[in-house]
Amino acid sequence: MKILVTGGAGFIGSNFIRLILNKRPGWDLVNLDCLTYCGNLENLKDIEKHKGYRFTHGDITDRETVNKFLSEGFDAIVNFAAESHVDRSILDASPFIRTNVEGTLILLEGAQKYGIKKYIQVSTDEVYGSIENGSFTELSNLDPGSPYSASKASADLLALAYWNTHKTPVVITRCTNNYGPYQFPEKLIPLAISNVLEGKSIPVYGDGLNVRDWIYVEDHCSAILAVLEKGKPGEIYNIAGNSEKTNLDIVHTLLKLLGKKEDMMHFVTDRPGHDRRYSLDDKKIRKELGWVPSYDFDTAMDTTVKWYRQNELWWRRIKSGEYSKYYERMYKNR
Repeated sequence: MKILVTGGAGFIGSNFIRLILNKRPGWDLVNLDCLTYCGNLENLKDIEKHKGYRFTHGDITDRETVNKFLSEGFDAIVNFAAESHVDRSILDASPFIRTNVEGTLILLEGAQKYGIKKYIQVSTDEVYGSIENGSFTELSNLDPGSPYSASKASADLLALAYWNTHKTPVVITRCTNNYGPYQFPEKLIPLAISNVLEGKSIPVYGDGLNVRDWIYVEDHCSAILAVLEKGKPGEIYNIAGNSEKTNLDIVHTLLKLLGKKEDMMHFVTDRPGHDRRYSLDDKKIRKELGWVPSYDFDTAMDTTVKWYRQNELWWRRIKSGEYSKYYERMYKNR
């Protein structure tokens, strides 16, 4: 199988590529990534010379580039490419609309034009909005609460429209909060770990009682593989870790693993429109595709903390801006 992976230099995309090369060694992967601030080729340095892998610098909002690659002949597209940080979307929503909506449209057009057999739209639980009790199913209404989640909901609706209108073989996955190696250190867990290792305190929004369900990134990637191989076109699959925690729970867990006291955190003004609780019902993917997560929360969190301890140079270069400046110089004239 030959797959175009978009946004494969990011956190989840790079973990997915590594999993596929390990689990499906006969497959060929092309990674199309424009290397924005959160795209990092260091995430894939260990497999950059793998015979089944090729990186290409390009933007999914560039129709000519997308069509050029799809004309090579691909069996599937897995679209990870997205602007994904809520805080940034509140400050400026334009990049989120451009990449998450316009970029998805261009990929869908290409999938239709070049006869792609399976298109996976990697989405998020945030499209459902906040829920006080119970859990969202795939049939729940969409109620996005931030510019980021609105852009992802828009992309999902476009994908479903292409299935309904053109029978483009679209499948949507919606996952809960991920954590693990190579996560950009603006997100809660890598920010908290790196701050503590730098001797800085951890910022906690509001009262810290916002609830998220957490899943180890490799479990998310294995679920996407199951959807790629067995998922039905036109369907949506929720992916959950079944580990609901408040932000305070997460911070306390990390401080304990790092051997630090609670005075290493401080409360900050809450984010505008901050959703209180996310929760997904993932019975569908478990029952229909036979997927179940492999990692328990405590073990995976311990593994995650150890990874950031052992890869300090990786996150220090990111936080200093060294990587983004390097890629800007490398590709600005191409």
